[in-house]
Amino acid sequence: MQIDLSGKIAIVTGSTDGVGLAIATGLARAGASLVLVGREQSRIDAALARLRADSGRDDAVGVVADAGTSEGCKALIAAQPEADILVNNLGIYGVRPFFDIADDEWEQIFQVNVLSGVRLARHYAKGMQARGWGRIQFISSESALNIPTEMVHYGVSKAALQGLSRGLAKVLAGSGVTVNSILPGPTRTSGALAMIGSMAKERGVSVSEMEALFLQENRPSTLLRRFATPEEVANLCVYAASPQASATTGAALRVEGGIVESIA
Repeated sequence: MQIDLSGKIAIVTGSTDGVGLAIATGLARAGASLVLVGREQSRIDAALARLRADSGRDDAVGVVADAGTSEGCKALIAAQPEADILVNNLGIYGVRPFFDIADDEWEQIFQVNVLSGVRLARHYAKGMQARGWGRIQFISSESALNIPTEMVHYGVSKAALQGLSRGLAKVLAGSGVTVNSILPGPTRTSGALAMIGSMAKERGVSVSEMEALFLQENRPSTLLRRFATPEEVANLCVYAASPQASATTGAALRVEGGIVESIA
């Protein structure tokens, strides 16, 4: 299968590292012109250098904006008014006992994980609909279906994304614009590796041993039995953004290594 996204403009939020940068790089390799989004110019510059080196393209641009806020979304929209592909990857997480999660923490995780996608999709979907073609993705998580007791607020926010994705797909039915959610599992991002590294130090084991212990203790149903790479997640996102995926919409696409105990 040859995926060709030439002539398409793609925006990926939270794209200075990890899964977001891997998605942006995959889309660029397929021919799309990329808009990276992050909060710091230095991180944007470093990400652009990596993307250009890894994709062989030099037409990517960066926008410094905090897409987790209303003001940041407005700044991004002002800098890049139109897009053909929107990947709402921005998200935060953190281990926190349920009884210690205060109202402001619930509010923050919904602002960043959910409302950022609402605000951007509300704008960019209109142009896609008018042009008769577009791809919108919300990066959810297996935690949306398998709510983790150690971070209930995160799982709930990701479950909300799936409802948002399905609802927007129905709003855009028949328009040529597809909307899907992507459900990764544990992935070797810098943030995840830092967390695993800290846990490994506390328990006096190696990082690789701690990764296996984490899955055994927290995700025992995994069939992959290892963390995925950002590129493995990105591969599914690139396909979902392709012309070949035109009949895939309103779906929750899983790339979580078989953690979710479901055949549906």
